[in-house]
Amino acid sequence: MKKNQTNRLSKQHKKSKGPKGIFGKSAQQHDVSVRDVSISVFETLRKNFTQLEFRHRDKLKKSEINKKLNDVDARLGVTIFVEKSEIKPDGGIIEVKDKDGKWRIVLVSEAKHQGKDIENISKGILVGKNNNQDTMVAGNAIERSHKNINEIRNIMVDEKHFPYVLFLQGSNFLTESMTIKFPDGREVELKYTDGSLNRIDRLTAANYSLPINQNSCKNIFITINGQTIMLQAVSIYTKAMPWTAEEMHRIMIDIAKSSLRIMGLIDK
Repeated sequence: MKKNQTNRLSKQHKKSKGPKGIFGKSAQQHDVSVRDVSISVFETLRKNFTQLEFRHRDKLKKSEINKKLNDVDARLGVTIFVEKSEIKPDGGIIEVKDKDGKWRIVLVSEAKHQGKDIENISKGILVGKNNNQDTMVAGNAIERSHKNINEIRNIMVDEKHFPYVLFLQGSNFLTESMTIKFPDGREVELKYTDGSLNRIDRLTAANYSLPINQNSCKNIFITINGQTIMLQAVSIYTKAMPWTAEEMHRIMIDIAKSSLRIMGLIDK
């Protein structure tokens, strides 16, 4: 994030005393920028935990990720082809300085909106090549999320927490069926089991198919053939309708606090 934008949002947060004042009534009910909410969370953490030092970053360079991997094991982090390669999660990265003076990740956030069938049907808009379909076949754009998730796993390979939260919104991420009416009263059922519509299973691959809408920040340890393996799962939250700033803020704060507790920086 550009420094002047970060400063602007930080000042707004302090003046308005939280996310309600930053985003306003209309923004709380429509498309909310996860980046703006992330900055609000950053300022809330600074205010609530004055004994700790936090920073918010827009991106991570591949070279930094590789260095972390190589520090852990000399076999890792040795391949890079584009020196300027980087990842830029939608909401950026919030970090805290630990007791040894090292910066460690507290929260990484992204938001994906895919599937406008609810909006289109409500407005009476037909879709498809000939504008004669009620719904659109889902696309695959969300699969790009896996790259960022894997790179954050790489840089957090030695951590016991994984504070990556993914907010999903739209008809391609339904967890239950719903019926939507056209303006003329005709009803269309959107089935969450419809493979042409639902794409959420492509993202549950990133959290080992753990339950949706839960904080999965704390790593899971499993034993296979006597060997212990650590699993780092994404916390996936989904809604058919738009997320509000308050909803996202509450979830992100919960995950950030989980990180701080696991790192031993705040009381349990």
